Amino acid sequence: MSKVVTTTVLPDVAGGSVTLGGTGDSVVVTGNDIRTNTLQDAGGNAVFTSDGSGTLSGMNSGFGGALNLLSTQTASNTANVSFTTQLTSTYDVYIFKFIDVNPATDQTSFDFNGSTDGGSNYNVTKTTTTFCAKHDEANTDVALEYRTAKDLAQSTSYQPLAYFVGNLSDEGCAGELILFNPVSTVYVKHFYSRVNSYAGSNYTFDCYTGGYCNTTSAVNAVDFKMSSGNFDGTIKLYGISKS
Repeated sequence: MSKVVTTTVLPDVAGGSVTLGGTGDSVVVTGNDIRTNTLQDAGGNAVFTSDGSGTLSGMNSGFGGALNLLSTQTASNTANVSFTTQLTSTYDVYIFKFIDVNPATDQTSFDFNGSTDGGSNYNVTKTTTTFCAKHDEANTDVALEYRTAKDLAQSTSYQPLAYFVGNLSDEGCAGELILFNPVSTVYVKHFYSRVNSYAGSNYTFDCYTGGYCNTTSAVNAVDFKMSSGNFDGTIKLYGISKS
């Protein structure tokens, strides 16, 4: 068997392609790896793209259920964090993940609302249900409660996702919100969330919220804020590839 040893193989024209093997052949790479930031199929369609540091984007829809990072926003003494361009028909399911959300105001709630006009107004009508498990550090108060004060009945108000969030440097909340088919013009927009908070009175509150945006207009923007004051933290938005 012949052997070619080289460090670089180039096409004969700039921008051309190098073909290894012919139709029906297999190309075997042994004892090494292939390094590239973009992997494409034979039709030139991107299978995935890397930023060179291991973060993938542009995942091909052939990977059903793949979690695709669409946006990361970091709040620093910020009043609102809004996502105004990412909700499209590309994905049917969107997931917002909240990481170390720390409010400036003690024992406030972390809230969200939707928009049908690209973020000009956050006033989507919602009907929701919410309950919470709580437990204090002293192990003296344990409860699982329906929160009638936190649910909405055909209201355009912001929906609380976490309650009594503490503002000390080691306090805050973290969790996720899942939104289904937000740009549908046929169905209402279902969502649910689970967010855990370190309450300002030394409690853990594990909060569950579910409901629907009662509109057949596309919900094309989402906003997050505290019920009072600014906050720090990171919010990531993912889209789940269609299967």
